[in-house]
Amino acid sequence: MNERHLLTIDAVINLTLGVLLLLVPFGMVELLGVPVPVSPFYALILGGVLFGIGLALLVERYKDRLGVSSLGLGGAICINLCGAGVLFVWLLFTDHSLPLKGLVILWSIAIIILGLSMVELLGQINQKRKKVKH
Repeated sequence: MNERHLLTIDAVINLTLGVLLLLVPFGMVELLGVPVPVSPFYALILGGVLFGIGLALLVERYKDRLGVSSLGLGGAICINLCGAGVLFVWLLFTDHSLPLKGLVILWSIAIIILGLSMVELLGQINQKRKKVKH
């Protein structure tokens, strides 16, 4: 998979997660079965950040058309690995009382983001190797 495809996939995932978090005050927490925040402030901020990252990835994806560059795949890999890593640690080592649906959704998010990051990282390594050979 080439960098443009990975940027598009990563952007769609970040935009989707961002929108879901931005909808927290409108009942999305109960629907997903994830921890209910005392205040939606942090979920909204995180949603805004993820949505912004998704937009930055799309700008990078279409930089030739737009004439401007942004985050890039390397930055997306760092952000995704950190986010998925924190979620994994939280799921593994925190005593939480979530419904099965919430656990499935959170584990799915962690696995998808970590898997995508691994594919992106391997793609970057392979691309670097190809450049070194030439």
